[in-house]
Amino acid sequence: MSKTSVVQIQNLLKQFPVGGDFFTALKDINLELEKAEFTGLVGPSGSGKTTLLNLMTGQLKPTVGQLAILGESPWKNNRLLEKVGFCSALDILQTKRNGLEWVTLYTEMQGYRHSVAVDMAHVALDRVGLSQADRIRGMDQYSRGMKQRCKVAQAIAHEPELLLLDEPFAGLDPIARYELTGLLTSWVDQGRGLIVSSHILHEVETVCGSFLLMMNGRLLANGTIEDIQGMMSETPRKVWIRTEQATDLAVALQASGNVDSITFHSDNGGIEITTTDAVEFAQSLPQLVLEKEILVTEMHSEDDSLDTVFDMLMRIHRGEI
Repeated sequence: MSKTSVVQIQNLLKQFPVGGDFFTALKDINLELEKAEFTGLVGPSGSGKTTLLNLMTGQLKPTVGQLAILGESPWKNNRLLEKVGFCSALDILQTKRNGLEWVTLYTEMQGYRHSVAVDMAHVALDRVGLSQADRIRGMDQYSRGMKQRCKVAQAIAHEPELLLLDEPFAGLDPIARYELTGLLTSWVDQGRGLIVSSHILHEVETVCGSFLLMMNGRLLANGTIEDIQGMMSETPRKVWIRTEQATDLAVALQASGNVDSITFHSDNGGIEITTTDAVEFAQSLPQLVLEKEILVTEMHSEDDSLDTVFDMLMRIHRGEI
């Protein structure tokens, strides 16, 4: 296993005993993240995201395969876990304590003296925007968003090299989400690794530089949206174009041979084309409309969104495409 990779996984299988049988939570996971970046771990509920994060933090042991975090196995490796921050999706707060006490306790568990841990907890709580008044209130009085801020604070208080956050945006209002996004972006800008899980694609699409897309315990794809789209180069892609010269454009596109089908939308003056060669289509379209003197007023592809890309991958996985 590489000593320089942030995360490296080889042939990972994780099973849990259920009755007299086994439930396979993760299967055939192979992955290498070589540098610090903002990575989104995306998939529907039950796809295996939390299990994968629990393996990365040493809470679970692989059934088969190898897993290394920052070059070391996380299983029973407390020294390594001092370099990792983890925010669980579960409600793990001890509500008899206040936020400051709770974050301080977890920071002490990383080996810091109490006085130092208190100072570090204050800094972390400042970062996540939990006020001085709120941090000394009992956590049983916290809203869901305040609890979430507190959980993120304990994950970052000891300045880990790698941050693993399971559904960190859950329960946050739009302002808190914006503030947390800024915090996490600055974290990566400092050269630290970050993996954020979410089952809501739009939460991570605009902020993550790369993605791990999971379904049914398998890693369907990883990379940037562009990388993943390139993996589906032969999958039909849809592009919508608005023009008052729809017929002329359709004739020209048909003659170019870069489209598979064309649908007219008379209600909005546009056409929808389907192509399995999106790169060639995108490269040839500007020259084509210039030569034919066709004015295009609007163009977009819904297939460029992470949501659509993930939907395509799931359909391919199910054999529907």
